[in-house]
Amino acid sequence: METQQAALSRRTFIKAMGALSASGAVFLSGCGSQRASEASGSDSAADTITFAQGADPRGLDPAYVDDGESAKIMENIYESLVTYADDSTDIEPCLAKDYEISDDGLTYTFHLEEGVKFHDGTDFNADAVVKSIERQLEPNRTEDMTYASFVFGTASEGNGVESVTAVDDYTVEIKLAAVSAPFIKNMAMILAAPIVCPTDFDALMENPCGTGPYKFVSWDKGQNVKLVANDDYWDEDRKAKTQNIIFRFIAENASRVTALNNGEVDIIDGIDDSVVDTITSAGNSLFEEDGMNINYMAFNCLDTSVCSDQAVRKAIAKAVNVEEMVSSLYGDYASVANSIMPVWMAPYDEDVTQTEYDPDAAQQELADLGITNLTCITYSNVRPYNTKNGQTLAEAVQGYLSKVGVTVDITPYDWTTYKTKVTTDPWDICFYGWVGDNGDPDNFMNLLADTNATMNVAQFQDEEYNALIAQGVATSDEDERAQIYKQCEEMAAEKQPWLLISHSKNLAGYNPNVSGFVIHPTGVVRLWNAVKSA
Repeated sequence: METQQAALSRRTFIKAMGALSASGAVFLSGCGSQRASEASGSDSAADTITFAQGADPRGLDPAYVDDGESAKIMENIYESLVTYADDSTDIEPCLAKDYEISDDGLTYTFHLEEGVKFHDGTDFNADAVVKSIERQLEPNRTEDMTYASFVFGTASEGNGVESVTAVDDYTVEIKLAAVSAPFIKNMAMILAAPIVCPTDFDALMENPCGTGPYKFVSWDKGQNVKLVANDDYWDEDRKAKTQNIIFRFIAENASRVTALNNGEVDIIDGIDDSVVDTITSAGNSLFEEDGMNINYMAFNCLDTSVCSDQAVRKAIAKAVNVEEMVSSLYGDYASVANSIMPVWMAPYDEDVTQTEYDPDAAQQELADLGITNLTCITYSNVRPYNTKNGQTLAEAVQGYLSKVGVTVDITPYDWTTYKTKVTTDPWDICFYGWVGDNGDPDNFMNLLADTNATMNVAQFQDEEYNALIAQGVATSDEDERAQIYKQCEEMAAEKQPWLLISHSKNLAGYNPNVSGFVIHPTGVVRLWNAVKSA
């Protein structure tokens, strides 16, 4: 048995305010719940930190959501067996104090923390872990559990979790059907992987219950989610330092900036370069780091769309001057995407060649193919990978295509509605993106192999590509994996299910009196060590 205990020693959390760490996270110094009447503590401004984001969460059950707005809130409520370091996706202990992997790589044995309770007083133990995972395994899994197949695998593909067993009250054994190199990193994710209270699964979407440093108080739709410190929290290193956390929802970028500058909120995200001077000139501070994300335009690869033809996809790609568009829209706060994986994330390869801008060739090829009109749907709000919002990006592409004789009809939707529309409505091109969950290349490259349309919106399916993805997951040697994923990148560039656009920097504005919070490379925010000086 290969023990991971030594590798899992918890490092001391950096408490003082700092600048950027080497990998980019910032230390500006991480459930069903009790209701508002049970919240305790001071309501004073110094004992409350307000984080403003662009939209409501889709929900607060990690088994059923797949969006960043939900993830940022859930990060402070739930915990997984293992977690990520504050400045990277290196694995650290959490609800499991250590784990072991069998020599054949198929059995993971987790040794759990004792004396931990869920927010409603239910004991955390091996039985709770089993129930939390089993509800997302086949045949219990439902179609709207969008991350379940990603984290726990699929029997039809011969991978993932074969069984999960409580060996005793504080030991859990998970057996895999096949070796999975990214499995342990998947188990630290905030989507699907967190251990939830088994008392009432049906209530978790609007009344979350976990073991984390904050407990849920209320959700006023369209306004805010309120959390209160978990005074009975089990880990002193992560115990909440501020009593009250408010996640406030402000759709408009400019309105979030105004709220920060007026002192109504303490931290905002989803901002772009156009508001940086407004934030800093008011005496507030700017956080920026290279993001773990990809911003792209997806082509509908189903037979119902003209974009099912690879020649059409390539011709459209030639019409768009991506480099000019990225510079114009994002300035210094995004870089042109020459690969699906971000530049700083191994095994990025700069030699992958994307379709070159060639408007003359695009015009001729599109005319020959009879393409004069495209249907486009997009989102109306900002996203972590697109700080200008989806409609603005769609209109930029619309402008390029108009120059080559193609009209584009754009229909924008709010994000929650859009997540459904991409799977139900007819369209030729749409705009989407991805924020990495775990720092593993499979987390990006597997998107184009996923059978779930909310993950693989292009609905691109290619047997050769899928075989490479399966090979990458089953390979433990990092050099061999790098070569496999390079082949995936090259195939994606050639077959063009996406037009790659940009890798965005993570930007946030904050009150300089607030310190101790962590904006993680995965896009979530950890607020348990955050404090606000008078």
